[in-house]
Amino acid sequence: MKSIVSLTVFLFLFLTANGQKFMTRNGFIGFNSHTAMEDIKADNNQVASVIDITTGEIVFQALIKSFRFEKALMEEHFNENYMESEKFPKSTFKGKIQNLAAVDFSKSGKYDVVVEGDLTIHGVTNKVTVNGNIEVITGGLTANSKFNIVPEDYKIEIPGVVRDNIARNLEITITAKYAPVAN
Repeated sequence: MKSIVSLTVFLFLFLTANGQKFMTRNGFIGFNSHTAMEDIKADNNQVASVIDITTGEIVFQALIKSFRFEKALMEEHFNENYMESEKFPKSTFKGKIQNLAAVDFSKSGKYDVVVEGDLTIHGVTNKVTVNGNIEVITGGLTANSKFNIVPEDYKIEIPGVVRDNIARNLEITITAKYAPVAN
């Protein structure tokens, strides 16, 4: 319940500033770990995000316990042993589109973007720069990105006994369909 309240407050504060904003509460973040030993995949379809198209600011927030795995035991280990989701219940990103002028929000089309900002996972914040695209569609926007993270960069400890089962670089996929926010 605390997480839902903090998410609502977070998004409300972001939305109160002037500008034209687009929002989603059901964005997608997935990750994939591929090794010779095992493939591990998890999906989260309850990601909240806001884009301010006048400033290029973009924020994401994902509840860690909302990631779903094929096997229940993987989900349990992910939450309890690796992500410590009781202690670190969410992951956030707050950044800015670096090449905002390259996107014509008044014209349908797909535009390549570079986003730079702070990614916080497991209580650790790192600066990241990722490539993606924004598609301007009738009635909204769609944003997509694929990039890699290294669990150790976020102090996520992988025990030696399963180290070979988890990729050193995790592939992250983001897809978010945004609707305009009424002022």
